[in-house]
Formats: sequence, C-alpha cells, structure tokens
Amino acid sequence: MTHNGNDMTQLQKSLGPVMIWGLGVGYVISGMYFGWNLGLPAGGPYGLLVATGIVTVLYTAFVLGYAELACALPKAGGAFVYTTRAFGEHIGFVGGIAQVIEYAFAPPAVAFAIGSYINQVSGAPVIVVAFAAYIVFTAVNIVGVKMSAVFELVLTVVAVIELCVFGIVVLPKFHWATFSQDPLPHGWGGVFAALPFAIWFYLAIEGIANVAEEARDPQRDLPRGFFGSMGTLVVLTAITLLGAVGAAGWRAVVYTADGHTSDSPLPMAISHVVDRQSPLFVVLTGIGLVGLVASFHGILIAASRALLEMGRAQMAPRRLGEIHARTKTPVVALLANMGVGFVALMTGRTDDIILIAVFGALVLYILSSAAVVVLRRREPELERPYRAPLYPWTPLVAGVLAAVCLVSMTWAHPWHALLFAGLLGGSWLGFVTLVRQ
Repeated sequence: MTHNGNDMTQLQKSLGPVMIWGLGVGYVISGMYFGWNLGLPAGGPYGLLVATGIVTVLYTAFVLGYAELACALPKAGGAFVYTTRAFGEHIGFVGGIAQVIEYAFAPPAVAFAIGSYINQVSGAPVIVVAFAAYIVFTAVNIVGVKMSAVFELVLTVVAVIELCVFGIVVLPKFHWATFSQDPLPHGWGGVFAALPFAIWFYLAIEGIANVAEEARDPQRDLPRGFFGSMGTLVVLTAITLLGAVGAAGWRAVVYTADGHTSDSPLPMAISHVVDRQSPLFVVLTGIGLVGLVASFHGILIAASRALLEMGRAQMAPRRLGEIHARTKTPVVALLANMGVGFVALMTGRTDDIILIAVFGALVLYILSSAAVVVLRRREPELERPYRAPLYPWTPLVAGVLAAVCLVSMTWAHPWHALLFAGLLGGSWLGFVTLVRQ
C-alpha cells in the first residue's frame, strides 16, 4: 500500500456544527448516569449543589477561553498544541500527557459501568463486556470519522431525550424538604470533598477541540459546538441533580438495599416514582445504557486525536501520528489507546481510574487557561476568529477554580495525586532522555 505525505497525516474534514454538538454532549453525558451520586455521602445535597455550582462556573469560563484557542489553532492535539505554543515543548509535553491520561483513563471507568449494567440484565461477566466494548467501538472509529460522528449523534440525541423524560417523571415529585434531608453531613467542608464528583457532570467537554481538524468550518462551528454543548449540559445537570435527589432524598440514590453504594442513581430515583414492573421504568432504565455508550465511544475519538498529534510532533512514537490512507482515521493511535484501556481494566478499580482521569483534566484546564493569557500577550497578531468574552477574567476564573479543585483533590486523595504525579514525571523523564536527548 502506498502513501503520500498528506495521506499519512491528513484527517478528513466532514463535521458540521450539529455533529460537533453531538460529540460535545456525548463525551460528557455518561456523567449524568453514574458517578456524581458518590459525592452525596461526602458533601450531602447542599455540599454537592454548591460544588456543582462552582464547577459549572469553572467549565463555563474555561469553555469561553478554550474555544478561542481551538479556533486560532485548529489542530487535533487540543491542549497539547496550545500549551506547546505558549510555553515550549517541555510544558507542552506535560499538557499533552495530562490530556492523554484524562482521555485514556475515563473510557475504562465508563466501560466498567457498561459491563455492570449489562451484567444486571443478562448476567454476562462485567470484565468481558468491558473488553468487548473497547474492541467494538475502536473498530467503529477505525472505519471512518463521519460514520463514528453520525453514530455518536444518534446516541447523544436518544440519551438527551431520555434525561428529559426522566425530568418529566421525577420533577413533579420534587420537594425542597426532601432534597434538604441531612443537607451537610460533614459541614461546609464537604463541598471540597464533593468537587471531583461534580466535575463528572462536565468532564471531557474539551474533547471538542480535538476534532478541530475534522470540522468543515472550525472558526465558525467550534464556538457553536462548545456553547451549544455547554448550555445543554447545564440544563441536564440541573434536571439530574434536582430531580434525582428531590424525589426521595439523597440516600435513596446512593445506597442499595444491602447498604452498598450504587452506580445507578437514576433507576433508583425513578423506582420511588413509578413501579419497577411498569413499562416506563423498563424503558427509562434501558435507555440509560445509551448514555454510557455515547460517552465511551465519543471519548475514544478524542483520545486517539490527542495521541495522534503527539506522534505527529515526534514527542511520542512517530507511528502514533499516522493516518490510514483509506479510512483517513488514526488507526495506530486508536489501537494504542485500546491497549492502555485494557491495562486499566485489568486493575478492576473504577473509582481509582476516575480520580486519575480527573487529575489529568484539572492540569489540562490550568495549563490551557494560562495559555489563553500568554498567547494574547506574546502573539497579539495571531489570527483569532473568535475571542474569549470578558477577557482576561474568563481564563483567570477558570484557572483559579481548576487550581482550587486540584488542591482539594490532592488533600483528599494524596496517594492518587502521587500516582498521577508519577505518571506525569515518568513520562516527562522518558521524553527528555529518549526523545529529546
């Protein structure tokens, strides 16, 4: 098989604003279906509500600034490209690895949730389903980005409709007194403990930037995709948190009958409103799997593009930077990401995987927000088809709030922080000694 230079490195431009919206919401939407409820024992409903408010401000401010970078530098590497341009290749490498860690560790956590969900229905082993999900959806991504994006859009629309129906069912049963039961089990300090779980409501929306090269008109469509996705997610977060907790109290969406914590808060909330044997309950819980699949499939797309750009920049093995001549997709990067996912799955530690992914995301947010400010000062002549409103406040607010979240997580999870620092430091040492010797 012969290749020319463009075949080896050029992605196909096939995504419009609706597809980009579908990817943006799809990356994140599994966070509505599981994970967030584990912040309730830490912070209670008031603590998680305040944490969610802080995180919503963080992500809104971050997206306003990040969209400027995505439009000015529309490359598949996202944060890696922006931090390298602003700070040089060493900090750029750290930003790139933080992004890779986020995107490589988030899908295994979602794969475990998919496996658990199917296990409840069919009895199939969780780990087998999780491995199968990786193989199937990596194959879908290899076939072509347009097919992948259409598939993702369908999944996302179905998952959004399901959450809206969930809201229609449970919100009429909302009572503030029910929502406020044991509101702060650990005092206001619980707000900080709840922050990582509130981040699950929005984690990975920044993946929109990683398909910038595949947008037909990135300068126009990327801001639309970012803002449309963020607006949709804010509404869905309000429906999910208020509807689930306000219908039967927070313990009803955290603890199962035998006292264990649950990864299925929405079915637990619905069961207090409609009978478990009713068709409505079966349909609502069945469609819940679609949201998990949407995020899993979508983040695989972003993860492969993050690895692709590091390979193209020769800050990772060069083969990662190749595009398949026929499918126009980063096949080697997709397969490498699947390999990392398999290793993470074999640990069997969903909660640990989630925390490492969040650490990666927060470092990405801090460095990218700083890059907005640095590039404005250093490269004022850089063409910026979209400029962040309320500059410099938007990147500064995002950076400060991300730093607060990072410090609070380090305080609450010091061993995970050390492991994450070891991954970053070890990768950087490998880069310095093997790649840039």
